[in-house]
Amino acid sequence: MNVLFVCVQNAGRSQIAAALFDRAAAGAHAARSAGSSPARRVHPEVVEVMSELGVDLSGRVPHLLERADAEWADVVVTMGCGDACPYLPGKRYVDWQLEDPHGRPLERVREIRDEIDRRVRELAEGLDGAGDRSGAR
Repeated sequence: MNVLFVCVQNAGRSQIAAALFDRAAAGAHAARSAGSSPARRVHPEVVEVMSELGVDLSGRVPHLLERADAEWADVVVTMGCGDACPYLPGKRYVDWQLEDPHGRPLERVREIRDEIDRRVRELAEGLDGAGDRSGAR
């Protein structure tokens, strides 16, 4: 299955989620990330806490959310993008209420990263099995 992670700037939450989902899914599913108003670069504090896990986000460039991204996806996970996220019938939508890590102290960014990691593992396992319907709209 294809999973699209969307937040506002595509410089924090959605970048973390896509990278950790790729790791958790181990090739069984694909991930992309995008933002409704992308930043110029991934937030430095996000790059730093992800490097602690051996994940290099330093070369990633935030991507503008396009309709084609949503069309590609089977599951769209939104994280604070509100009405800017396109809604397409037939897709599974999940909304994760997560704090934006931008400008937060590293200890808080680690907590956000770890919560995202827990959620992406749960999502990947649900896609492998019967599926977790919580949060679907």
